[in-house]
Amino acid sequence: MTSRADAELFDQQDPLAPFRNEFLIPDDSVVYLDGNSLGRTPLATVTRLKQVVETEWAADLITSWDHWLDMPREVGDRMGLIIGSKPGEVALHDNTTLNIYQGVHIALGLRPDRKVVVVAADEFPTDRFVVEGIAHDLGLTVRPLTADVDLSDVAVVVRSVIDYRTAELCDVAGFTAQARAQGAMVLWDLSHTAGAIEFDVHALGVELAVGCSYKFLNGGPGAPAWTFVAQHLQSHIQQPIKGWFAQKDQFAMEKPFAPHDDIRRVLLGTPNMLSLVAAEEGIALSGRAGMPAIAKKGQALTKFGLDVIDHFGLTTSTPRDATKRGCHLAVHHPNATQLVKDLASQFKVIADVRPPDIVRLGLSPLTTRFTDVWDGIERLSQLINR
Repeated sequence: MTSRADAELFDQQDPLAPFRNEFLIPDDSVVYLDGNSLGRTPLATVTRLKQVVETEWAADLITSWDHWLDMPREVGDRMGLIIGSKPGEVALHDNTTLNIYQGVHIALGLRPDRKVVVVAADEFPTDRFVVEGIAHDLGLTVRPLTADVDLSDVAVVVRSVIDYRTAELCDVAGFTAQARAQGAMVLWDLSHTAGAIEFDVHALGVELAVGCSYKFLNGGPGAPAWTFVAQHLQSHIQQPIKGWFAQKDQFAMEKPFAPHDDIRRVLLGTPNMLSLVAAEEGIALSGRAGMPAIAKKGQALTKFGLDVIDHFGLTTSTPRDATKRGCHLAVHHPNATQLVKDLASQFKVIADVRPPDIVRLGLSPLTTRFTDVWDGIERLSQLINR
């Protein structure tokens, strides 16, 4: 049997439960199951932003650039605790769309004799749109990703680690090895991965990756995305947008473009410092909790959620194997859109919808309680069975 009493017991035994107190939660009665779209607000972020605005910006003015200039790389180094990268392999900058655009061009530059890009027909829209746009501009061929896809003439495959609808986790190591054996690069999208599951770019053979920081990393709306480039590639990469933050001698204005030989090659213009420091606090919080503990709770939350789904006789496509899923659940129903609206208006349960028929429930390990999982699914069941 599965019950709310079980959820209450799991919450009492949860070693990560105290971390919920490190977030600003104005209404504790709201059941928030959409942290995989926008994470909650860390209290440390509120304090840090106040400091940056009132002291570093208002009082210190332009002198603050003395320590702001290298923050995209410094904050990027914090991602090592999240994705297993080494210092100097990640930069926080711009947004996921732009970073995918850069990443595809980086891969094309490393495979100049190949004119084919692969992306799944049902991949996240941004990833598909970027690939289609680049292919149109450069006269490339776009090939759909299938189980038996031929990669022998492919420059780059753009692929998400976790399916944004069902939470299915793909075989990163196996696919990366398959692509490498056929000479293709893979640009991995970790937007639903970083901060949700354990991930080690080097152990998995990953060389290029991008992701956002506003989902499970709780970086805030519009928080900068990040780019990972394995160190051995950095001095060889080229990307199409030449910005002055990539320039070796940044303030020698009259010199021609000569980019850094490290991760700063992916930088463009002036970073958004308020969003960057907010992202730093969110990333630091996940780093302090530790990805092993976060991943363990994520698996427990999703397992309990699947048990509750079964208990109420609902339909899901989220994998049962804990090692093959991320931190959200898909509940299928033809009236998914209306159900999500009714959950919010009638029960203060915040979920999401993914067409055509998925009610998506995001379970963010640092802030989601087991009782939230029970309450959200139980109320969804009430609506479905009226």
